[in-house]
Amino acid sequence: MTRLRRRWKLLIGTVFVWMLFLFVNNTSMFSRRASGSPVVLVHRGMKQRYAVPDQVDNCAASKMLPPEDDYLENTIPSMRRAFELGADIVEFDVHPTPDGQFAVFHDRLLECRTNGRGLTRTHTMAELRALDIAYGYTADGGKTFPFRGKGVGLMPSMDQVFTAFPDRSFLIDMKGREPEDGALLASHLLKLPIERRSKLMVFGQDRVLEKLREKAPEMQTFSVASTARCLAQYISYGWTGMVPPVCHKSPVWVPINVAPLLWGWPNRFMNRFEQGGSFVILMGDFPANEISPGLDRPQDLIRIPANFSGGIWTNNVTVFRGQGHSRANVH
Repeated sequence: MTRLRRRWKLLIGTVFVWMLFLFVNNTSMFSRRASGSPVVLVHRGMKQRYAVPDQVDNCAASKMLPPEDDYLENTIPSMRRAFELGADIVEFDVHPTPDGQFAVFHDRLLECRTNGRGLTRTHTMAELRALDIAYGYTADGGKTFPFRGKGVGLMPSMDQVFTAFPDRSFLIDMKGREPEDGALLASHLLKLPIERRSKLMVFGQDRVLEKLREKAPEMQTFSVASTARCLAQYISYGWTGMVPPVCHKSPVWVPINVAPLLWGWPNRFMNRFEQGGSFVILMGDFPANEISPGLDRPQDLIRIPANFSGGIWTNNVTVFRGQGHSRANVH
């Protein structure tokens, strides 16, 4: 009986020490952070809102909400307005073109938003510039098209975006799916000064990003798969204080409802990831009924930890109007 009691005491003591270690090593009570402001990342600049989730294969432009302005996503005017309203980083989508350029446009097919037809990537940049990218927007089931005729010539190339905003930070969403698309993107980015490239991030498929990193290893890149691997591995052994190597020197996207489940959230988590060169970006809840859920409503702002100085992903830059965010660099 005495031996059994000793074993129980040893077990209880071991569990207590283990729980104490987990608490002390992962609580934010003893971890401090300097005062800071979030870095605001805006999805596609100023854009129209939709009555349906903005899915990849869904013609969202045909289900537009009544417009409150005339800005069209992925255009230079929409990016300029987003920066004016407080964006630190603007995301835009790119497709490779047969003439070796990158068209800034979201859809794989042209039929939804434009008066063109076929795959975006099969048209030259000159052909794409001639299209009316506002052609398909309607808020009343096709009875009226309020922007039709106003979008001719508004589809920019990626190089035109960089020329228009030489000092701004961007997130490039690479829609190309082939490894050679990554090599082509690298050839464009390597023409930029290294200081300019330090203000860019690239999202895409792993096999595309692998080719990009071969040519330009300093680029910050990430994919859905790399983000999932990072968070899964951190949940598995992050209690030790170690940050998985897959998370190092990379943007890490964290759904805001998942964040409290991560070891050391918020202060200790942020300190660990920043020491590894990671850029933590808070996004909307997971799972969601849209591809890129953001923190888009005023009530979402109260969920952001105090002194949070990572990134905030939003589809609605106006929600941050007057918040005073001013950080302009990715790093």
